[in-house]
Amino acid sequence: MPLRLLLALTFVVSGAVGLGYLLSTDNTVRFSWITGESEGRSPPPSGTDTTRSKPGPAESPTTEKQEPSENAIGFMLASAAAQYSQNIRYPTYSIPISDDQAKAYAGNRFDPVELPLDGGGQFTVTLEKYRFVQEEAILVAASITGSQVVGPSLDATLESPESRQAIASTTLQNEAGAPYYEGIIEADAEPGEYRLIVEATIDGKPVRHVSTLTIEPVLGEFDGLGDPKVTNNDLIIPVHFDAKDPGFYALSAQLYHNGRALAQLQAEKRLDGTTDTLELKAHGSVLAHREISGNLELRNLQIRRLPASPGDRTDYGYGPDDGYSFSPPDLDGLTDSPAGDPESEQRAALLQRLADKF
Repeated sequence: MPLRLLLALTFVVSGAVGLGYLLSTDNTVRFSWITGESEGRSPPPSGTDTTRSKPGPAESPTTEKQEPSENAIGFMLASAAAQYSQNIRYPTYSIPISDDQAKAYAGNRFDPVELPLDGGGQFTVTLEKYRFVQEEAILVAASITGSQVVGPSLDATLESPESRQAIASTTLQNEAGAPYYEGIIEADAEPGEYRLIVEATIDGKPVRHVSTLTIEPVLGEFDGLGDPKVTNNDLIIPVHFDAKDPGFYALSAQLYHNGRALAQLQAEKRLDGTTDTLELKAHGSVLAHREISGNLELRNLQIRRLPASPGDRTDYGYGPDDGYSFSPPDLDGLTDSPAGDPESEQRAALLQRLADKF
C-alpha cells in the first residue's frame, strides 16, 4: 500500500475514533465547561449528597455489539460510526446521564486535600465548596491524624497567587478537644483564584498545607420557575434569573425524577434587563420511554456569565441548594425519536460508508 494512502487511512481512523469518544455519553469531559474543572481548580471531590439511589439501567438504548472484523481499520471505523450514530439521537441541550455522571457534573464541590505526614499521619483541609461569592464567609476545617504532637491552633491565610500577598487570615481553633480545627475567613476580595494556606506546628516544626479556591462576583438572583409546557418534542422549563449586569449567560441543571438523574440540560441567552428567563428543554428522547408520575426536579443549577471579550474570566453562580420541584404538564405527546440533525446524520453516514469499504 503506498505510504500516502496508509498515512491518510491512519488519519481518518484516528479522527473517527476520537470523534466517537468525544461524542460518547460516557465521556465525562464532554461537559467539563459546566463544572469549571478546566480552569485550574482542584480535582472534583465526591459529592455532598451521599444518599442517592443506586444507578438503574442504562439511560440510553445500547448499540448492538459488533464482532471484531479481520480488518482492524474497518472494525475501528464501524465502531466509531455506531457510537456516533447512537449519540446524535440526543440534542446537545438535553443529554441523558447516569447518577454517577450527575455527581461529576454537579460543579461547586471541593476535594479535601490530604498532605501525608511522617509516620503515616495526614494533614487534611476541607471546605464546604470550591467557589465562594464576594463577602461570603468561608468556613475552613482541618484535621491532623497520626502520633505527632500538634500545637493548640492553626493559622489560615488567603493569598493571591500572583502577588503572594495575604488577603485575609484567621486562626483555626480546636474546640473542647474535638479531632479537628475550624475557623472563618471572609471572602472580601476581587473575583479570581486564591491559595488557601493552613500552617501547623507538628513535632515542633512548621508545616504548610496549600489548596485553592475561587471568589466569584454576585451575578444576580434566581427567582424560581415559570409554567412548564410541551412544545414540539421538548418539555420547556422556564427558569427566572434576575441578572445584576447585562451579558450572555449560560445555564445548566440536572433533571431528576424519584431521586434518579435523567438528563443534563443547558441553555444560553443574553440577559439585558428586559428579560429574565432562560428556557431549559428536556427532549422527548430522555423522557418518552419512562413512566413519569408525580413531580420532576431541577437540581445543581449553575449559571455562568460568559466572557465579554477574549481574556475576560468566566464568572459562576449557583441556584438554591434544594433546587426546584415542579409538576410537569401532560407528557404523552413526547416521543422517543432521534433529534434529527441533518449534518450529524450526514457525518454518521460518511463514517459508515468509510467502514463499508474495508
